[in-house]
Amino acid sequence: MKTYVILFVIVSLLHTMNLVHETMLGGAWGGIVMMISTILFVIGVYFFGIEYRLHKKRRV
Repeated sequence: MKTYVILFVIVSLLHTMNLVHETMLGGAWGGIVMMISTILFVIGVYFFGIEYRLHKKRRV
């Protein structure tokens, strides 16, 4: 799977999760949603770092 697809899925999950949190749950369970958002963000940063290093090595 390409990195940009993974990043797009992670961003989509973050936005959907925040939408459901605010609309359906009325703002309850904020800590759990924040923890999952942070984990997804760290996964996204990890994949971005891998892709960045690959492109950096190709240029040099």
